[in-house]
Amino acid sequence: MVGYDPKADGRNNTKFEVAVAGSVSGLVTRALISPLDVIKIRFQLQIERLSPSDPSAKYHGILQAMRQILQEEGPTAFWKGHIPAQILSVGYGAVQFLSFEMLTELVHRDNVYDAREFSVHFVCGGLSACMATLTVHPVDVLRTRFAAQGEPRVYKTLRDAVVTMYRTEGPFVFYKGLAPTLVAIFPYAGLQFSCYSSLKHMYEWAMPAEGKKNGNLKNLLCGSGAGVISKTLTYPLDLFKKRLQVGGFEHARATFGQVRRYRGLLDCAMQVLREEGPPGFFKGLSPSLLKAALSTGFMFFWYELFCNLFHCMKHVDLRR
Repeated sequence: MVGYDPKADGRNNTKFEVAVAGSVSGLVTRALISPLDVIKIRFQLQIERLSPSDPSAKYHGILQAMRQILQEEGPTAFWKGHIPAQILSVGYGAVQFLSFEMLTELVHRDNVYDAREFSVHFVCGGLSACMATLTVHPVDVLRTRFAAQGEPRVYKTLRDAVVTMYRTEGPFVFYKGLAPTLVAIFPYAGLQFSCYSSLKHMYEWAMPAEGKKNGNLKNLLCGSGAGVISKTLTYPLDLFKKRLQVGGFEHARATFGQVRRYRGLLDCAMQVLREEGPPGFFKGLSPSLLKAALSTGFMFFWYELFCNLFHCMKHVDLRR
């Protein structure tokens, strides 16, 4: 169901149904994985080593970070920035899946390649993610600022954040970190879609009977595998993006430890390499992989579930 299939026109959903399925998929997934996202962002922004041997490090493990955040900021801290994150997820999911369906359909119509091929899903997935990113990037910056701040909060409400950021940092603040985001999102999303398709084919080849009976489990497992592969290969660029998005926001992170200013993507990469070493490129990888496995698995699971639901509803109406 992910991507246009000319051999199953009766199974293809309308553009509206695709957009709705993508939006709902993003909404449900975001609500479930928000705590891991907050921890991942905290790890990515920490200059100190993520190790108990460093006494100046605020966080050094997933469980320790969860306990500390819960103790210092309360349970609601795990959903800091949840409103902009939900706006981001709903908009991103709709644009990404709709763009992917339209691009794969265009490829089929022009008879360029077989849209089942790994390379075509990679390119179409990457392009669809870039379109979605350009649409919702300002909300992503807001989400990162909310998740990054400690107590007392610098921004009280979403409106307060927008007004304050615009007044103090100008309109381009909402596109901070866009360059590394686009550089990272193309291969990340491309690998998500192409690996998901390939893993489904492998699953069906290895367990043909199980693949037909347990479609939902197959979608969840293959989506999780695709998320882990894509996140591992593109993780450093995600870290650079987060560091750049909090530029000019250093005062709100004083209680978390050291802060740095970066002049751009290359400067950020060089400073991380010089001060934190190669392991610095993978800070927060463990919660990020857990989040990627859950979020990508749920994303494809919910998307296919709602697409199938829409198809069944249409089928019932036709029989009436």
